[in-house]
Amino acid sequence: QVHLIESGGGLVQAGGSLRLSCTDSGGRMYDMGWSRQALGKERETVARIDSTGFRKNYADSVKGRFTISRDNTKRTIYLQMNDLKPEDSATYYCYAKIGANYGWGQGIQVTVSS
Repeated sequence: QVHLIESGGGLVQAGGSLRLSCTDSGGRMYDMGWSRQALGKERETVARIDSTGFRKNYADSVKGRFTISRDNTKRTIYLQMNDLKPEDSATYYCYAKIGANYGWGQGIQVTVSS
């Protein structure tokens, strides 16, 4: 069981930064990541991190701008988003990969104004 709670979203101007956090109150370490979905578009996984924090993957659209990390002592993963663009505006979802299944957070809005 996972219970994922996201925080850190909001409104920012283009070129600005935000950091999203996702805490799992379930207590186990899973491979985790962040996906986003903009209105009228399909959900896109933007970053993944394994349970140890050593392996990370990014979508091409965010490489060099976004950094995923985790602090297992706090059961929390982070998404540092720099040089934000209007096209980064979306609802961002934290997820945990539990075997063949996924647990999802409730989503948090990120809006980037031009």
